[in-house]
Amino acid sequence: MHKSISSRQYAHFIKSLRQAREKAGLTQEMLAARLGATQAFVSKSERGERRVDIVELRAFCRAIGISMEQFIKNFEKELS
Repeated sequence: MHKSISSRQYAHFIKSLRQAREKAGLTQEMLAARLGATQAFVSKSERGERRVDIVELRAFCRAIGISMEQFIKNFEKELS
C-alpha cells in the first residue's frame, strides 16, 4: 500500500473534500471558522501539503454538514 500524500487515492480524497466544501457553499475561510482553525490549515489540507487523519475528517464533515458515512460513500464511488 502506498502511504504517500501524493498517491492517486489521496489525490482523490482531497479532491472529494474540496468538492464537499464547495457543494456546501463554503469558502476556505468559512470552513476554517467552523473548525476553529486558520484558512491556511484548510488550504494546506486541500492541497495535500498536510495529511488529514480520521479525527480531522470527522471534524471537516461535521463543519461542512455532511455525514462521514456519506462522504466515504462519495469517495468510494469516485475511486471506482
